[in-house]
Order: sequence, then C-alpha cells, then structure tokens
Amino acid sequence: MATVPVPDAPPSLDVAGLAFAYPDGHQALYGVDLRIARGERVALLGPNGAGKTTLVLHLNGILTAGRGSVAVGGLPVGRANLREIRRRVGIVFQDTDDQLFMPSVGEDVAFGPANFGLSGAELAARVDAALQTVGMAEHRDRSPLHLSGGQRRRVALATVLACEPEILVLDEPSSNLDPVARRELAEVLLGLGTTMLMVTHDLPYALQLCPRSVVIDDGVVVADGPTRELLADTELLRRHRLELPFGFTLT
Repeated sequence: MATVPVPDAPPSLDVAGLAFAYPDGHQALYGVDLRIARGERVALLGPNGAGKTTLVLHLNGILTAGRGSVAVGGLPVGRANLREIRRRVGIVFQDTDDQLFMPSVGEDVAFGPANFGLSGAELAARVDAALQTVGMAEHRDRSPLHLSGGQRRRVALATVLACEPEILVLDEPSSNLDPVARRELAEVLLGLGTTMLMVTHDLPYALQLCPRSVVIDDGVVVADGPTRELLADTELLRRHRLELPFGFTLT
C-alpha cells in the first residue's frame, strides 16, 4: 500500500538553486528549486528541450551542478557519495534495452544489488521480493528478450526496486505500452511506498499516478501544484506546449 509523505523526515529530494550549462555554452538550467518529501509521487512535465533530462542527470551525479546543490535523503550529491547516491536514485529508463542485458530476468534483477555488495540468501531474497512486487516472479528464469514490452518495463522496474532506492525516477514509463500494459504498470506503481519522480509527456498518466506535478520550461520551474489544477489551466498548457489527448476531459 502506498505511503503518504513524511514531512518530518529529510526530503527524498532537495534541489536548491540548480544551474547548469553544457560545454558548448547552452544554459540548460537557470536555478531550479525542487523539494520532494518522502512518499510523494510527483510528475515532471515540460516540452522537449525544457531541461527535464538535464535535471534528472544531476540527481545521481552524472552531471555536476555549475551552481546550486542536490541532496537525496539528506545526502549531498557529490563525488565522495556517488556510490550511495546511485543506489538511492533508481532510474527506470524509457528504453528497457538500456537496463536489461543479462541472460535471464533473475540475473538482471540481481545485477544491481550484487554490485552494491549483496550475495547469497540475502541477494536471492531481494530478487524474489522485487519480482513479486512487479508481478513477474514466475518469469524469473526467462530471457528478457522473450517478454512483452509491458513485462520488460516491469522487470526494468524490478531491477531498480531490488536496490531499495530512496527515490524512483521514471523516464516516460508509459511510452509504447498498450492499454493493458499501461494499466498493469500503473497498478504496480500505485502500490509502491517509494518516493517517485515521473518524467512524462503523458498527461493523463501523470494525473492517474501523481497528485503533484512540476512544470519546467526553458530551464526554470514555471508551475508547481496539484496535478488536476495544473492540467485544468489551459493557458498554462498552451504556453508551455503541453496538451491533453483529444477528447480527454478532467472529471
């Protein structure tokens, strides 16, 4: 069952004044502030080129801030803490080929926690629990290549959950999924207690999964509030090139 935010605990994510420019001089972020409490589910919305990916790449230290800071569960993102930060920040990529590369589902799920030092019965129990959580336990010995797209997405999620992250970062989790696979994944995600940051263009999925949304455009946060309220603001959506599907109504 999903947890509620824990306001007295250190936030799962605390981004303060984050600015970043790429080596070619392109300024991608201009001082982003984002605080996500433990147990929150937040959608990160914005048009292509808004800075969403650049922001995510700062969360586990792939990119280093030009100015500002990032902390995960109270631990600053920095060179000295990178190993623990990369355990705490579990990123589920849009392309499952970036995440599934072992001969079997079980080996893929074991790879992360084994890399962080788990072995033997403890590792096996962690793998079992992660696969059970995503409803893929019976596929442990199958090749990921023989799974459907939705099954592969859930196995990719299990590879991250097995590391027991502080925050789960989902990159376009609903892309290329059929309606049944979308529903199955949503049911899994809604049952998790893990803090979640979902990067998506799929506004109905954001509404279904995330009570709060943050809109980023041109490297700054332009809106932060209840998802339903933001999606009801047609001028906000128009101004930042966001669009609900034709015929979709907020009820």
